[in-house]
Amino acid sequence: MQQKYNTVIVGAGASGIFAAINIKNPSESQILIIEKTNKALSKVKVSGGGRCNVTHACFDPKELVNFYPRGNKELLGPFHQFQPGDVIEWFSNRNVELKIEEDGRMFPTTDNSQTIIDCFFKEIERNKIKIHYKSDLTKITPTENGFTLTINNQQIECKKLLIASGGFKNTEQAKLITNLGHQIKDPAPSLFTFNLPNHPITKLQGIVCDAVIKITGTNYLSDGSLLITHWGMSGPAILKLSSWAARYLQENNYSFNYEINWLPNHSTETLIEMFNQIKSEFGNKKIINHLPIEIPKKILIYLLEKARIDKDKKWAEINKKEIVALAELITKDIYQAQGKTTFKQEFVTCGGIKLNEVNFKTMESKIIPNLYFSGEVLNIDALTGGFNFQAAWTTAWIAAKNLN
Repeated sequence: MQQKYNTVIVGAGASGIFAAINIKNPSESQILIIEKTNKALSKVKVSGGGRCNVTHACFDPKELVNFYPRGNKELLGPFHQFQPGDVIEWFSNRNVELKIEEDGRMFPTTDNSQTIIDCFFKEIERNKIKIHYKSDLTKITPTENGFTLTINNQQIECKKLLIASGGFKNTEQAKLITNLGHQIKDPAPSLFTFNLPNHPITKLQGIVCDAVIKITGTNYLSDGSLLITHWGMSGPAILKLSSWAARYLQENNYSFNYEINWLPNHSTETLIEMFNQIKSEFGNKKIINHLPIEIPKKILIYLLEKARIDKDKKWAEINKKEIVALAELITKDIYQAQGKTTFKQEFVTCGGIKLNEVNFKTMESKIIPNLYFSGEVLNIDALTGGFNFQAAWTTAWIAAKNLN
């Protein structure tokens, strides 16, 4: 005899679990969550270095959407329904308090992702929601009354179906969706660092400074903290740039040039003017001892060496050509990236179900009635800082309102 449910949710990740526990009267709705692996909430566990970056303290939907390279237009309406302030309230109502850090990221006050996981599982148990692990969904068949799902060679029926299975990791997952008539934008990494194999700057690993970074020959630009690592460059500025330029970088096989302005508030021209003034007034001073610019000293020495200027040279001894060369190097320092490295354990991809095929007022498919989507299965991704989880909570919450 076939098992029958009102709602089946595919995926026991952040979005799938959050949708399940926000369905009204879930114990009456006969909810089943199916998960291909043997564990739930694996991304929640590792997010934010194990602290879980739940959301970001950005409470204006119009500002919030600016952190989403893909999905920004579609998410404006949903964020008016459920945004970071609502997330804070949701957790507070369940005795989980969140805190805001200096950069706007929000974490549980315990600094432990297990707090979030325990909260979710308490809700699952309270609402008697079933989770079936190691469930291999191989076929979705729309019926007159909903769907027939083939799972581990057995069939179950449901009236409504939410697919919250995360980013597309394999062709089987994609086939399930395309067989239903939906189109998928091919996945691509969208949160990664830039590799500089055997580059001398990697010897300065661990140094952080503010910079403006631009991919040469494009309009892709980012600013913020840049971190030099033993394999290349990372930090918020690089990660933001990787997200906005994800498609372009994939098309170029992650081999590209980018330029750094180590002094974001200066141009080549303003630096030339500054250096000429210093030369005029402090000609007897050594360059390294009298260069009043906010660049870490080790990077400054590296840039002087790259410009072939002796750091112990006096300003009176530097010529016009060297002044121009140094100013250009500080404001347009060019690097050639060769490859990428995933940022920590935060695997984020762009790509997924095309957004014009989904009704963002309900998260229901425009193609198949009673089929819903939430989370990373959609062609939505965000910058680092809790924004990807916010999209997961928001789309799940809206879907849940319609899964009764």
